Amino acid sequence: MAKLPGMPRNPPRFCPDCARPLETRPHGGRDRLSCPDGSCGWVFWDNPLPVVAALVELEGKVILIQNKGWPESWFGLVTGFLERDETPEAAVLRELKEELALDGEVVRLIGVYDFPMRNEVIVAYHLRARGTIALGEELAAFKPVDPDKLRPWPFGTGHAVRDWLAARSAAGGRPAEG
Repeated sequence: MAKLPGMPRNPPRFCPDCARPLETRPHGGRDRLSCPDGSCGWVFWDNPLPVVAALVELEGKVILIQNKGWPESWFGLVTGFLERDETPEAAVLRELKEELALDGEVVRLIGVYDFPMRNEVIVAYHLRARGTIALGEELAAFKPVDPDKLRPWPFGTGHAVRDWLAARSAAGGRPAEG
């Protein structure tokens, strides 16, 4: 089976409804994997997954996290997938609790960002947190960073960091409120 541009590494090979091998066919203006049986009609749309990201502020520092398996120098924002029947705001607060054992409040939506490298749409929030950090099972480390020393990275959640820093600068170095 030919791999379509942007296709995941392991796309489905068979129709989950009727078990026929999938074929590349035009649907919705794009070539997509789909079932060749006209009575079945199953299409692998490969839509982006919604992800929440938290720029966590705790005691005046931004908390960056390192997932297990990441290179030692990589740190980023708290992220996670939305669950069924969950609002993005509830999801980002759940991720804060799961990954850092912190309680928090949503200060504001920072922005919504495409992340084509992972076929995701990131909904990023600024959170004000409270409590004592305890790493969740997915994390290897965390580091508090002074906002004046925080630098965005050129992909994924780095765009949210860039926009948060710009809003903070426009507010005279204070956290931008909602």
